[in-house]
Amino acid sequence: MRPYIFNLQHFSTHDGPGVRTTIFFKGCPLRCEWCHNPESQLFTPEVMTNEDGSEQTVGSHYTVDELMDEILKDELIYDQSGGGVTLSGGEVLAQDRGFITDLLSRLYEREISVGIDTCGVAPTRMFEESSQYADFYLYDLKFIDDGMHRRYTKGSNHLVLRNLEALARCDARILLRLILVPGLNTDDDDIESTMLWLKSHRIPIEHVDLLPYHTYGMAKYRKLGRPVNIFDIPSDDLVQRVRNTIERYYEDVTVGG
Repeated sequence: MRPYIFNLQHFSTHDGPGVRTTIFFKGCPLRCEWCHNPESQLFTPEVMTNEDGSEQTVGSHYTVDELMDEILKDELIYDQSGGGVTLSGGEVLAQDRGFITDLLSRLYEREISVGIDTCGVAPTRMFEESSQYADFYLYDLKFIDDGMHRRYTKGSNHLVLRNLEALARCDARILLRLILVPGLNTDDDDIESTMLWLKSHRIPIEHVDLLPYHTYGMAKYRKLGRPVNIFDIPSDDLVQRVRNTIERYYEDVTVGG
C-alpha cells in the first residue's frame, strides 16, 4: 500500500547535515497539541480551505520510482554539501513496511545519506530494519513522564522509549530533538529526569537539539476546521537554562534545528 506524501521539500538545511531533500509522509499515531503540521496527522488525504475560500487537497501518492526521480535531481548537491535525504512526517516508520524498505534500500544502493525524523511510535522492527540503511535518526522525545505524554500527545511513551533502546542496541546515530513547551516539560526536574533516563539506559546521544515551541502553522488548524491550543512561547532565558542543564550531560547542544 503506497503511503501519501504531503510535502517534498528540496534544498532543506534543517533536517540533518548538508543540503537535503525532505520527504514528508502523511499519517502519525500521535496528536501532539502543539503540532505545527496538523495536515500530517491523518493517513488519508484531506482538504484545507484557504482564506480566499479556495480548497487545497493535502496528500498525494508517489511510487518509489517517482520519489527516486525527485531525489536524484539533487544528487550532485548531496555530494557537494555532505547532504542527502531525510524521511519525515507524520511518522515515516508507521507507513507501509514494503514501501519504506524499498525506498531505503534504493537510497542505500545509490550511496545517498538517509536521515529518519521520528516520533518513536512505530513497530520496533521498523527501527531495527531501517537501521541497516539510515545514517542517523532525528528522534523527537516529548516527555519522559508517561502521564504527561498521554495527556498532551494522546499516546503512551512506552514504545518511544523502547524504540530508543532498540536503536541503541543497533548502534544507530541518534540526534535527539526536545521540544520545549513552558510549564509542560521545561522545569529543572523534567529535564534532569530525561537526562538521567537516557544516561541510565545508556542511550548514545550524539547531539541534542532544543526546539522552542512556536505558533507558526497554527493557521492550518483553522483551514482544516480543527480547534487548537496555544501555549506560551519560551523565553530566551528559559531556553538557555535548559541548555545549561543538558550540557552537564551532553556537550553538543544546539537550539532550533
